[in-house]
Amino acid sequence: MIHLSSLTDIAHLYATHGALNYGEGVTQMEHALQCAALAEANGGAPSLIAASLLHDIGHLFEKEDEVAAFTVDHRHQDTGARALAGLFGDAVWQPVALHVAAKRYLCFKEETYLRALSHASRHSLALQGGAFNTAEAQSFESMCYWRDAVALRRFDDMGKREDLSHRAFEDFTPLLRSLLIDAAKT
Repeated sequence: MIHLSSLTDIAHLYATHGALNYGEGVTQMEHALQCAALAEANGGAPSLIAASLLHDIGHLFEKEDEVAAFTVDHRHQDTGARALAGLFGDAVWQPVALHVAAKRYLCFKEETYLRALSHASRHSLALQGGAFNTAEAQSFESMCYWRDAVALRRFDDMGKREDLSHRAFEDFTPLLRSLLIDAAKT
């Protein structure tokens, strides 16, 4: 795994791998920007906006052929959360770690949610273990940041439009900088 030690590393990772498409009709970069813009437009806290922007960063560590094949769950949520934990507090990286669990939770909790998922999200759901059962849902609801993870998941589902967000990664740099654990890591 590539180690992230600064915002410059994050920006470089998105500049280098953000043009990859993972089956949703949008690039990783556009998806990230749409999710962050949705969180912002819905009055999300700065930490939720940052988590929405960075939630799929774990995919950017995967090899391009692995992303294209899409036959194994590489647990991008864990990879991303670990990469972000050294830079940001829990309120940013925990929702990233939980956003896949939030999808599984919503599939259990809301009968219409599964039917509304994109084809790629339904495919990844199967690889990720399917909908939660009652015990898994209750366990999820006991976790810190589970509500933020659910909100992030909804932005994730909506942030797959083919039209552009008209935002740039740099638009969110001041917000990300304000959330760094150590201000020297810009």
